[in-house]
Formats: sequence, C-alpha cells, structure tokens
Amino acid sequence: MTTTAETTATDTVVGFDQVTKTYGNVRAVDGLTLALHPGETVALLGPNGAGKSTTLDLLLGLKHADSGTVSVFGTSPREAIVNGRVGAMLQSGGLMEEVTVAELVRLACDLHPKRYKAADVMARAGISQIADRKVNKLSGGQAQRVRFALATAGDSDLIVLDEPTTGMDVSARQAFWATMREQADQGRTVLFATHYLEEADAIADRVLVLHRGRLLADGTAAEIKAKAGARRISFDLEGAVDEAVLTGLPFLTSIDVSGQTVRIQSADADATVHALYGLGVYPRNLEVAGLGLEQAFVAITEAEEAKQS
Repeated sequence: MTTTAETTATDTVVGFDQVTKTYGNVRAVDGLTLALHPGETVALLGPNGAGKSTTLDLLLGLKHADSGTVSVFGTSPREAIVNGRVGAMLQSGGLMEEVTVAELVRLACDLHPKRYKAADVMARAGISQIADRKVNKLSGGQAQRVRFALATAGDSDLIVLDEPTTGMDVSARQAFWATMREQADQGRTVLFATHYLEEADAIADRVLVLHRGRLLADGTAAEIKAKAGARRISFDLEGAVDEAVLTGLPFLTSIDVSGQTVRIQSADADATVHALYGLGVYPRNLEVAGLGLEQAFVAITEAEEAKQS
C-alpha cells in the first residue's frame, strides 16, 4: 500500500472526469472535471445549491455518479476509504451520543487501518480536557473538534472537510487551521468546503469555485481575484453626493454610497478615476485596490447568473 511519504508530486489524489449527478430535474453536478494533487490545500467554494456537498459525497462514495468517473488514488472512493487513505469531517450525520468523547475517538482509531493513539488524536484536536464528557453534552464548537478528531484518527493521505470551523470560536479556528497546515506540510492533501471566504483566502493553495454543478474558476486566491477583472475604488466627497451622476461613470460594475463615502467596483479603474475627475468633483482619500476573494467570488458568480438569465 502506498504511504504518504511514497506519494509523488505527479500522482493524482482525486480525479473527476466529466462527472454528472442529477436529482430529478436538478443537475447538482454537471460534467465536472478536476484533479487534486499531493500536499495541496484546496478550498471548495460556491453559493448554496452550487453542488459542493454532492461533490464531496461523490468523492467519498456516499453517492454514485450518473455518468463520468470519480477516482481516489487511482481506485474507487470506497476502496481508498477501506484502505484508510481518506479521512472525512462532514456536516451531515450525527455523532454517537450515549458515549464519551474518549470512547468515540478510541473506536475511530481502532477501526482505522493505520491508526494513531487516541490520546494523541484528542490532543491534536484540542479535546483532551473533555475526553470524559458525553457526546450529547458538547457545544457546537466542541462537537466540530470531535468530528475533526474522527477524521484524523489514522494516517490518511487525503482529508476532506465540510464547513469544518462552523461553531468554533476564533482561537479554536486558528488552532484548527494550524493543525491542518501541519497535515499539508507532511504531504497530505486537504480539501475543504467553506462559507468563510477569509479562510479560503488565508489557508488555501488553490481555490475551486462551483456554480450550478460546474467549475467556474480554478486557481490560487490571487488568480481568482484577477479573474473577476474588477477593482475597488473608494473615496470621500464633500457636500451632497449625487449618486445618479456617479452611476454614469464608465466601466462601473457596482456602486455604494454611504454618507459622503463612495465605494465603487470598476472593470477599468484607470478610466473610471479619469472620468471621475472629469465630472469636476474632488475625491478625497482616494484608494484603488484589487478585489478581495469574497468580492471576486460574488463578481464571478453574478456574472455567470447574468449569462444564464
């Protein structure tokens, strides 16, 4: 069996080849093709209904594709999981309740083909202090950390996380991602779906943007921001602000006026700023910057919606 250390950079950890999955008239995954590689930390983004959860379910063998193929380490998802190569932390499905945290983690470790010591797993997940607590007495954040412990109960090469930090406080989220960076540094591939776009921006080597089951964008966070094309312009105006006049500026994609502060997104910031001065107004505190990942994500998905409407 291939171990993490034996996996080479040219290997494909996960492969989707023209994968489609439908539910009635809804196409949750639509001809999806992608590949993940060793040591990558990959964020999976998309609005509600984009197909993120279905994609993860297909990857983990919980659902089967209507067409196309899904492979994990060159085998079926089920075979990879049976061999202990995949650890998963999902939102769906509950935890066993009438057991203690320690009992549940020990069970997960015992079932893993390449098990870790339960005490080490609990320490890494930050749950040693609640080891004797019943699972049904946990807070939401504590339950998430227990799910993480179950996902890392053994030496898996791929870790799949669905909204992993939901319910965690800031310090717990920081500790969680520090642990995941260590996992990636050891050559493991980490795939996580999240609604916290700042996490994707700060953590991921690579960002995948799904929309209606199709892959809209695939690249680093910087590349995704550049793909959106627009830039942010902000400035202050003295006196009353005539939003109707500003709306006529060229290359505008959005505008927000709050008191005397104006925030604009523009497809050509240079042309917009030039035209702004042409209006005879004097903008103060003028700033021009690239979009953050969240704004880029919104711009990309809104553009796609406009094309399909």
